[in-house]
Amino acid sequence: MPTPPGPSGPTHRGSGPRVPRALRSLIPAVLILVWLAAAGIGGPYFGRVDEVSSNDRTAYLPDSAEATRAQALAGDFSGSDAIPAIIVITGEQELTEDQLGAITDATEALDDVDGVEGEISPPIPSEDGLAVQVFVPLDADADLGDLVPQLEEELSSDLPAGLTARVTGPAGFSADLGAAFAGIDGLLLGVALAAVLIILVIVYRSVLLPLIVLSTSMFALCAALLLIWHLAAADVLLLSGQTQGILFILVIGAATDYSLLYVARYQDELRRQQRKGAATVTALRGTVEPVLASGGTVIAGLLCLLLSDLKSNSTLGPVAAIGIVFAMLAALTLLPAILYVAGRVAFWPRHPVYDPSTSDVSSPVLDHGVWGRIATAVARRPRTIWMLTAIVLAVGCAGALQLKADGVPQSDLVIGSSSARDGQVALGEHFPAGAGSPVQVIVDEEDLQASTDLLLQDDGIDSVSVTAEDSPSGSAPVTADGVQAQGPPGSPAASPTVVDGRVLLQGTLTDAPDSAAAEQTVRDLRAALGHEGFTAIVGGETATALDTNDASAHDRALIIPVVLVVILLILMMLLRSVLAPIMLVATTVLSFGTALGVAALVFQHVFAFPGADPAVPLYGFVFLVALGIDYNIFLMTRVREEALHQGAREGVVRGLAVTGGVITSAGLVLAATFAALSVIPILFLVQIAFIVAFGVLLDTFVVRTLLVPALALDLGRAIWWPSRLSRRAPR
Repeated sequence: MPTPPGPSGPTHRGSGPRVPRALRSLIPAVLILVWLAAAGIGGPYFGRVDEVSSNDRTAYLPDSAEATRAQALAGDFSGSDAIPAIIVITGEQELTEDQLGAITDATEALDDVDGVEGEISPPIPSEDGLAVQVFVPLDADADLGDLVPQLEEELSSDLPAGLTARVTGPAGFSADLGAAFAGIDGLLLGVALAAVLIILVIVYRSVLLPLIVLSTSMFALCAALLLIWHLAAADVLLLSGQTQGILFILVIGAATDYSLLYVARYQDELRRQQRKGAATVTALRGTVEPVLASGGTVIAGLLCLLLSDLKSNSTLGPVAAIGIVFAMLAALTLLPAILYVAGRVAFWPRHPVYDPSTSDVSSPVLDHGVWGRIATAVARRPRTIWMLTAIVLAVGCAGALQLKADGVPQSDLVIGSSSARDGQVALGEHFPAGAGSPVQVIVDEEDLQASTDLLLQDDGIDSVSVTAEDSPSGSAPVTADGVQAQGPPGSPAASPTVVDGRVLLQGTLTDAPDSAAAEQTVRDLRAALGHEGFTAIVGGETATALDTNDASAHDRALIIPVVLVVILLILMMLLRSVLAPIMLVATTVLSFGTALGVAALVFQHVFAFPGADPAVPLYGFVFLVALGIDYNIFLMTRVREEALHQGAREGVVRGLAVTGGVITSAGLVLAATFAALSVIPILFLVQIAFIVAFGVLLDTFVVRTLLVPALALDLGRAIWWPSRLSRRAPR
C-alpha cells in the first residue's frame, strides 16, 4: 500500500521515537472502551429515527413562506390538524344503487380504524357515474405508512367484487414516502457496508483489516446518530428520511476514506520500524494534518448550507457536519488504538515485514508500481495531457444545459409502483384533476365575494367553496351569486366560518395539484389577489411545492458561490499559495460540470426521469466539490512536501506516484457508498447517488490522475506563488 500524503519527516532506521508507556497500554484501552460505550448506546437509535423525523414538505419551508403561513392558519378554521386522505373507488361500469350503498357502508366502517380522526365525508359520485371519492381525515401523529395500507385492506375486504379502492391525496403520498424510506436502516446500510467490504478485501487482501475499518465507520455512525437523535428530539435539528440517508452514507464513506489514509501510513511505518508503538506515533503524525484539512474543508462546505431558506437544506449542514466530525475522530483515535493492539496481526495473512531499506525517501519513482509509471507518463507530455483532458471535460459540461432541475410532481417522487399515484390518475379521469388537494385562500371576510369572483375567473379553478360550520360537509359552494347551501333543495345558505375576521376559501384545480400548470395557477392567483389589494394568503399542497422549488432555486444561486469562496480560502491557508488553490477549485468545478452534464443525458435519455428537484445540482455541487477537493488536498499536500526536497517537477511526479493507490481506493469506496443510495426508491436520492458516484470516479481517475498533475507540471514552481517555494531551489 503506498504511503498516503502527509509529512514524512526524516528517515527512520528502525528505532523510531520512544513511545510513552501510557500509550502502549492505557490510552488505547480507554479509547476502545469509550467508543464501545458510545456504539452500544447509540446503536439502538437506528430503529428510533422515525420518532424525531418528518417528511412533511411544509415543515421545511421558512416561516415567512406564504404556504407555511397558510397552513398555520388553516387549522383554525377546521379545528383539526388532520391529514386528508382521498379514497377513490372505481368500477368497470356505471355504479349501481346497490354498489353505492355498499360503498357507503364500507367507508363509514372506517371510522372504527385507529388513526381516523374526525368526520368521514359521504361518497361523492363522479359525473360519469364510474367512480366516487371519499374524504377521510387521519391523525397527523399516526404512522401513515401502516395506516394507509390498513384502510386499503379494510376497503378491499368490504367492497363488492368489481370495485377498486385507492388512497391518494396528502396522506397517500406521505405513506408512499414513508414506505420508500423504510429501507434506510436495513437495506441502505447493508448494501453500503457490503460494497465497502468487497472493495476493502480486494485492496488489502486481508481478513481482519477490512472488518476493523468497517467497525471504525460503524462506531462513528452510532456515536454521531446518538448525538443527532437527541438534538432532533430537543428540536435543535430537523431530521427527514432524506437527511438520514445522506448522513449514513457520508459517515461510512468519510470514515472509511480517512481510515484508508491511516492504514496505509501505519503499514509503511511497520516496514520501517520494529516497534508498533513508534509506528503508531509516526503514522498519526503523518495522517492528522491531511485528515483534519480534508475533513475541515468538507465541514466548511456543508455548513454553508446554513444560509439556505429551506430547513431541509439548512439542517442537513450541521447534521452532516456532526457526522464528519465523528468520522475524523474515529479514524484518528479508535482505528489507531485497535491497530496498535493488533499490530502486524491485523494485516494477516500479509504481515508487514520490518525492512530498514524502505526508509530511503529518494527511491526511484518507478518503485511505486503502476502509479509510478502513470506519473512518469504524465511528466513526459504534461501540456498535451491537460489540454486534451480539459477539452473532453468541457464537452461533457455541455450536457448540463439539458438538466431540467425546476421540480418534479409529487406523484413522481417515489420510483416504482405507487397506489397514491394510481389513485391520483383515477381521480383525474373521473373528477376535476385537483379534487382533494385544493388551493387554500385565506381572505378578509369583507373580500369573500370579490375574491371568489376572481378565483372563478381563472381557467385553472374549477369551483370554489368556503369553510362553513353549519354545512354537513364542513364547506359550502361559493358562486358569483354568493354562498350556497350544501344539502337538499330549499336548505338555508351556509354561513362561512370566520376566524379573526378572515374566511377560508378552497379552490378546486382543473389540473393535477402537482403539475406545472397548477403551480402557474397559484402564481396567477397570488398576483391577481395582490393586484386587487386584497390581504390574502394562498396555500395548499400546490403552493407548498411551488414555494419549496422557489426557495431551493434561491439557495442554489446563493450557496454555490459561497462554497467556492470558502473552500478557496481554506486551500490558500493550507497550501500557503494562491495559484495552486485556484487551479484545484477550477478543476473540481470542471469535474462537477462534466458529472452534471453526463447525469443530465443519462436521466433524460436512459432512465427517462420526469426532471429533477432544484436542490439536486446544489447537493451534487456541495458533495462533489467538498469531497473532490479532499483528494486534491491529499495529493497536493504530499506534492508540496516532496517539492521541498526534490524540486517542483519531481515533487509532482513523486506525489502522484506515492498517493495514487490510497486515493484511488478512497475514491472507489466513496463512489460505492454513494451509489448505495440508489437502493432507496426516491427520485432525489437516486439522482444524487448517480451524480456523486460518477463525479467521484471521474475526479479520482481523470482529474486527480491526469489534469491536476499535468497542470502542476506545466506551471512548475509558479504554482506555489507567492510562497517562497515558488522561487527557491529544492533543499
